[in-house]
Amino acid sequence: MILHPDVLVIGAGLSGLACALRLQQAGLRPHIIEAAERPGGRIVTDERNGFLLDRGFQVLQTWYPEARHLLDYDALDLRPFYPGAMVRIDRRFHRVSDVWRHPERLPEMLSSPVGNFGDKLKLFHLRQRALKGDLAALYARPETTALERLRELGFSQRIIDRFFRPFFAGVFFDPELSVSSRAFEFVFRAFALGDTALPAHGMACIPRQLAGRLIPDSIDYGRRVERLLDGQAVLASGERLRARAIVVATDGAEAARLLGTEPRPNRGSTCFYFAAPRAPFDGPYLVLNGNGTADGPINSLLCPSNLSAAYAPTNNALVSVNVFGARHNPDALETAVRKQLVSWYGNEVQHWHRIAVYRLPAALPPQSPPVSAPAPRQVSDWLWVCGEYAAPPSIHWALGSGNAVADALVGSLRSAGVRTHSPTS
Repeated sequence: MILHPDVLVIGAGLSGLACALRLQQAGLRPHIIEAAERPGGRIVTDERNGFLLDRGFQVLQTWYPEARHLLDYDALDLRPFYPGAMVRIDRRFHRVSDVWRHPERLPEMLSSPVGNFGDKLKLFHLRQRALKGDLAALYARPETTALERLRELGFSQRIIDRFFRPFFAGVFFDPELSVSSRAFEFVFRAFALGDTALPAHGMACIPRQLAGRLIPDSIDYGRRVERLLDGQAVLASGERLRARAIVVATDGAEAARLLGTEPRPNRGSTCFYFAAPRAPFDGPYLVLNGNGTADGPINSLLCPSNLSAAYAPTNNALVSVNVFGARHNPDALETAVRKQLVSWYGNEVQHWHRIAVYRLPAALPPQSPPVSAPAPRQVSDWLWVCGEYAAPPSIHWALGSGNAVADALVGSLRSAGVRTHSPTS
């Protein structure tokens, strides 16, 4: 452990790691206290019998400015999804493509039953709107829900139900699309300007990469902060740690507990992983259920091993199935999921073996209006907050929130006469 740190950071998720890295680069001595035995917060990749299992549906949007600045994409060996999706409508799969990247798919897109001809023209206007201005301008726009914004723009109920709902509800875990129109347009911009990708060896490579840049012994794992008191972090063991400043960078519920505020609600998700003798389809596609709940509980499906062979052992495929909510009985839900999968891919599904099921009741905080771009949040002269308690949930905002608080802290501590050391990259 670093003796006499300048700043204690509580939580080794992306926001806490980014904060500590920025402080370290400025010549301060940060130290992270993390309750888990690894970095990453919500971003976890488990290894089971040669399979890599990301806990729930998680991806990296390569456009994210903060991610581009902080992460080494080449070292992550990113594997992109196809820019679009395969959508199940009635009894067939239909490819929906980003025709700005695949203009050769325009005839296919125009004939797709995902929406009418007017809907497809309106996608151009939605894209223009989402790309207009910088992020500060985007988050200052008049706000409503994503669903109302789509209706205001004149999209038909057909394309809302067949494409926007399964695609973007799968991002926000919000089947009603009650998410902020600002958050929706931010994510639409990310899809338009970059790839949706997985690191070749799992999403956990992202926090591991960041943690690996901190000086040795900068993170104490398996140590839970019980409470904050008079500029100190009191651990569950009773030990008290003091620093010139403390940054709370935990998930929203834990931050609320430490700050003595009411926890905010979360949206849940359930993710099944199946081992299959072969993938049910070829290519790096995200598969969406465009038929709604009448077709079954599945919202989306993907085969991570189609993107990277590292996700599954030789002669095996990994199938990930995502369902809204986390209150289901897993066995009963699996029965309904398998029934739907058989209707999609036939009896070969009977040979799929369930590897794991993740019930994630706090998969993501809701982003209902109002949603604003984050600013550094200072609670007292010694206490600061970053991460999802203070910022919209996304990899971009997690990293940006940590950086912003670190920059504010550097200025505050230097004004107070704290001496810095040789900056470390």
